[in-house]
Amino acid sequence: MRTTQNKTLPLVLLFAGSMLFAGRAAAQDVTIPVETQHNAIVLQTDAEKHLNMVYLGTKLANSAEYARISKMYRQADDSGVQNDVYTPSGSASLGEPAITVTHADGNKSLNLVYVNHTVSKVSDDVSLLVVTMKDPVYDFEVKLYYKTYYKEDVTEQWSVIKHNEKGVVTLNKYASANLNLKGNTPGGFWLKQYHGNWAMEVQPEEARLTHGIKTIDSKLGTRANLYEHSMFAISMDKPATEDEGKVLYGALEWSGNFRVDFELDVANNLKIIAGINNAASEYHLKPGVEFTTPAFLYTYSDHGKGDASRKLQSWARQYKIVDGNGSRLTLLNNWESTYFDFNESKLAGLLKDTKKLGVDLFLLDDGWFGNNHPRNGDNAGLGDWQENKQKLPNGISSLVKEAQANGVKFGIWIEPEMVNPASDLYKAHPDWVIKQPNRPEKYFRNQLVLDLANPKVQDFVFGVVDNLFTKNPDLAYIKWDCNAVIYNAYSAYLKKDQSHIYVDYVNGLYNVLKRVRAKYPKVPLMLCSGGGGRVDYGALQYFTEYWPSDNTDPLERVFIQWEYSFFYPAITSSNHVTDWGKQPIKYRVDVAMMGKLGFDIVIGKLSEDELAFCQSALKNYDGLKDAIWHGDQYRLASPWDNDVASIMYVNTDKSKAVMFNYLVNNRYGSGTKVPVRLKGLDPNKKYRVKEINIFPGRGSVLGNDDQTFTGDFLMNVGINPKTNASHTSVVLQLEAI
Repeated sequence: MRTTQNKTLPLVLLFAGSMLFAGRAAAQDVTIPVETQHNAIVLQTDAEKHLNMVYLGTKLANSAEYARISKMYRQADDSGVQNDVYTPSGSASLGEPAITVTHADGNKSLNLVYVNHTVSKVSDDVSLLVVTMKDPVYDFEVKLYYKTYYKEDVTEQWSVIKHNEKGVVTLNKYASANLNLKGNTPGGFWLKQYHGNWAMEVQPEEARLTHGIKTIDSKLGTRANLYEHSMFAISMDKPATEDEGKVLYGALEWSGNFRVDFELDVANNLKIIAGINNAASEYHLKPGVEFTTPAFLYTYSDHGKGDASRKLQSWARQYKIVDGNGSRLTLLNNWESTYFDFNESKLAGLLKDTKKLGVDLFLLDDGWFGNNHPRNGDNAGLGDWQENKQKLPNGISSLVKEAQANGVKFGIWIEPEMVNPASDLYKAHPDWVIKQPNRPEKYFRNQLVLDLANPKVQDFVFGVVDNLFTKNPDLAYIKWDCNAVIYNAYSAYLKKDQSHIYVDYVNGLYNVLKRVRAKYPKVPLMLCSGGGGRVDYGALQYFTEYWPSDNTDPLERVFIQWEYSFFYPAITSSNHVTDWGKQPIKYRVDVAMMGKLGFDIVIGKLSEDELAFCQSALKNYDGLKDAIWHGDQYRLASPWDNDVASIMYVNTDKSKAVMFNYLVNNRYGSGTKVPVRLKGLDPNKKYRVKEINIFPGRGSVLGNDDQTFTGDFLMNVGINPKTNASHTSVVLQLEAI
């Protein structure tokens, strides 16, 4: 890794094409532009050596002009508002702080001044800027990290806090990042955020930010995204559309309590502060110990929300999720067909159905474990991870072999962070459970959370996974669930440091997942949390996919999967065909094909035509999955604004694409009235368009006419998929000829 110190640099230096920074003599301003392919943020010191963020937006053609930005704003703005790159409290900065501390002597003031910065080349595409700031009075230091992904226009930012004071310093607030957006937007700033609940995940709201502070946060401990999400979009001037407008996407890579503050000041500047929620979480930092915050990721686009989302999706596939450029397994799950009521005979039949259907893997869900406290419902057994001898007298290994005999793989469900009071584990280790010692226990889904701040508990949870693989080396898939939140937070392990529990729990979880990935680097893991309660890139860096919602009604899923697609690639979205909803099997399969396809239905109840349709659709999916999983996604018609939702995926060389169309309004006469313009194609190529996933006995909505068009025609005129009450879902395949 190559490192450059700023002290010996000329005025402007281009660093390996992905990041540049400028410096002057120590007494003068230091300007640090951080560039990606299209964007730049600019940091600059003032006369007192405070470091400010003076620009975030489109990259300038002349890098030397970055040094002139702050002067322009100083001439126009005499409000005295500071734009600190990491706002401290208790000194000259009067806005919402990114960091608040109580020093070892009890003083609560903090003043951070610029010391130096370095830039490292991680790869041809990735660079790392590290800015060091210190307090002139106290031996207290903050390092800001900016990891930039040049081609993807994505930045990850985090902070590392350290001190050498004579005693313990209390961190009262410790954000990951502090962004400042200049108030030169006549239409103001518009926040798109998400709220929800079980089976109602990612409900969007968009509104103009008013003066003062708007906060979105979570205090649930686990399932942190159940009610609010840390992901958001900020549009400038007016709400951005798919293809137009200035928009900033942001999300915190953290699976616990989060807090994002949006402060619109008197000069109409917007400050965004994102990090771990400091509520009930002051952290006691000993001398010489580093406290590292989770990364906050963001990307900016002046070409609308679609461009911004494709940047994030590309970044995630390339750098964040496990095997993002690889393959995934289609599967059949038993949950909707058996719930807790199964035995080896039933499962043997389902394994044969797995082969008959044509998917890759059978997934055994909840209910396979516990003997003294058998898991026959959700009120017992969690923590006792031995096979239930009545249901599975020959164990998991016999099921793995049976699956192999049927030519399919075998996967299994676990919820290793949790415990039922009705369990051997609870009786043996009550000190491993998060609960107040002198208060009544309060349950969420009849369970409590294990204390992952405790290294012994971390060993136990890792052992749950490791023992399954040790006993069953051919086990091919894990569904990892997390159904409870933290009530009555108390850790017997932490003793007097109870305010550490929410932070140390998540770091303990990550320690376990790191160990799992170190030993089993490529095994597919599904991230589930009572549905979508834990969908974030802090967790997803250890998983191959996530479960968006327990609500599998396909009409509802059109909306849920649509909103997740703004931040997460299709390859990570586990979409299952179930019996939820009133739509026909074709509609259900077509909706599930928008991501990573799975089934959770009773195959034996399908009619002959329905089974034939599913088998045919799986073959179609096999030919299109590369475009869906690794291609560019384009949202063509929103379900929120139209009778029909349309979305398409285009593979890398623009030789193949697929367009999904779903009727979302069943009122009389609803449907596609005019052609839908496609996106992302090569205007000079000719594409043959045909309908696929046609139910037996039905003809194509396109008829028998020649359906060959240029990409130019399809993107400027479009095609009518003729989605209506007779054809509630239509899937079109495009192939270049």
